[in-house]
Amino acid sequence: MLAPLLGAVLAVAPAVGASAAGDATASPSASASAGPQLPLTPSSVDPESGTCAKVSPTQVGATPWAQLSLDVAQANKYTRGDGVLVGVVDTGVAPQAAGLAGRVHAAGAAAQDCVGHGTFLAGVIAASAVPGSGFAGVAPGARVVAERGTDQWGRPSAELVAQGIEAAVAAGAKVVDVSAALSADTAPLRAALEHAAAKDVLVVAPAAPDTAPESSSGQSSEPPPASYWPAAADGVVSVLDVDINGAHPDGVPQPVHADLAAPGDGITGIGPKGTGNYVANGASVAAAFVAGTAALVRAHLPHLTAAQTATRLEATAAHASVPLLDPSAALSTVLPTAAPSAAPDPALHLPEPAPTSRLVPRAWALAGACLLLGVLTAGAMTVARLRTSRRRTGRNPA
Repeated sequence: MLAPLLGAVLAVAPAVGASAAGDATASPSASASAGPQLPLTPSSVDPESGTCAKVSPTQVGATPWAQLSLDVAQANKYTRGDGVLVGVVDTGVAPQAAGLAGRVHAAGAAAQDCVGHGTFLAGVIAASAVPGSGFAGVAPGARVVAERGTDQWGRPSAELVAQGIEAAVAAGAKVVDVSAALSADTAPLRAALEHAAAKDVLVVAPAAPDTAPESSSGQSSEPPPASYWPAAADGVVSVLDVDINGAHPDGVPQPVHADLAAPGDGITGIGPKGTGNYVANGASVAAAFVAGTAALVRAHLPHLTAAQTATRLEATAAHASVPLLDPSAALSTVLPTAAPSAAPDPALHLPEPAPTSRLVPRAWALAGACLLLGVLTAGAMTVARLRTSRRRTGRNPA
């Protein structure tokens, strides 16, 4: 879907990449100097500053490039995700955030979002349009359950992520979006993922962190791990972020493997306060687009299991080194089945074939009846011709 819409997308694309991670603001227009400046939503904030997300005074009326490239409007003609509950395991979600009011279940610490990142991802997944803004989430009919996977400053831990996944599953989520990319797994985290799979819940996670870890010298403190968790676990859909050209942004950790790619560079969204727009970057944002699409699939094709939903998302993605998410194709494509269903179609009733031992006598009986009928018919016709001949000649035939 990226190529056909590239011309329209470029007209409203944000000139923001991973390099803007340290900037206070970022432009949503094609030129950094030509458009309004939007506050950047980081994945975490410095605890020493104690600075929480500020209110954005700016709304962007144009449809963001990510929604255009994914053709979200077309996907929403099939479904808006109504009836599906999506868990967001991140920094929390503000229940009254623009476009989410009335559809967020958040209790305790999960209802407080100082960083704004959890609210941003929840908006990408499920926010509805608000007056004056061209932004809307992928599944604006879905509901959100917020769980903390970090401390109040956005610093994740395996223990908090595991607890967040467990809580979201217990709340009835059918899709769980996790923002963390941890360098190692733990037994509780593996147990939480296994529990989610047993409950038919699809977990989506970033294949790499949003930014590379740095030391005090500004360089990478250590070689990156080969895999990040929970994305590396079996059954979890791992997601890589791409820019407007479909390429992974420079300077961002490159994972060894990812199942899907989705927009994650200069993404427009919402914040925990006000109706203004914000911008964010990274694989965690890309994972939110996949989680929203998974909610659409689970609403439109409710008979599919979590594993089948993941297979459909990957099978219908656009061909690339990492397949590019395609929401409309995920909802509309007819995929070949691996084997016929063992259960017969209840609307189709076919008679059972008769055993061979019964077919043979019946065949002989039918042939004999046909032969007898032919003999009788021929005899009757012969007698009729003879009688006609006798009347004409006056002779009595032998």
